[in-house]
Amino acid sequence: MPTPEERLEELGLTLPQPSKRPEGLHLPFVLINVRGDRLLFSGSPKSAIDGPFGVVGTDFTTAQAYDEAREIALTVLSNIKAEIGELSKVTGWVRVFGMVTSAPGYSEQHLVVNGFSDLIIDVFGTDIGRHARSAIGVSGLPLNFAMEIEGELLIKQDQ
Repeated sequence: MPTPEERLEELGLTLPQPSKRPEGLHLPFVLINVRGDRLLFSGSPKSAIDGPFGVVGTDFTTAQAYDEAREIALTVLSNIKAEIGELSKVTGWVRVFGMVTSAPGYSEQHLVVNGFSDLIIDVFGTDIGRHARSAIGVSGLPLNFAMEIEGELLIKQDQ
């Protein structure tokens, strides 16, 4: 089976640069938190300055938001790779939690966050990539982000 990096290449996908905090923005937490064989990633947009911004169901269609969720997955993978070195150290995705800024009455958050989940499974395969997941609609997110996705995975510990 190909490594996640090889699979990204097969899919014609490139990881963006890891996220950087905007100057002057105080965040009293880390984007990636490794605890033993667990890696937790904080609520992530594409990057700290790159959005997407707005309201799904008003500013974005479900299909557009799905594509944005795929881009968020690439950013998360980039941040993980920067922290642990190689994505092949990921031994299992545990859970994903997607928050989607939604117009009143919008109810397709689950379809939006499928963009993230589908990409993870495409890259890691079902055995490693499958995960528990929730997707909810919210009236607003920090900095006007249209969505944030957080999660937890298992990794090989460095010896």
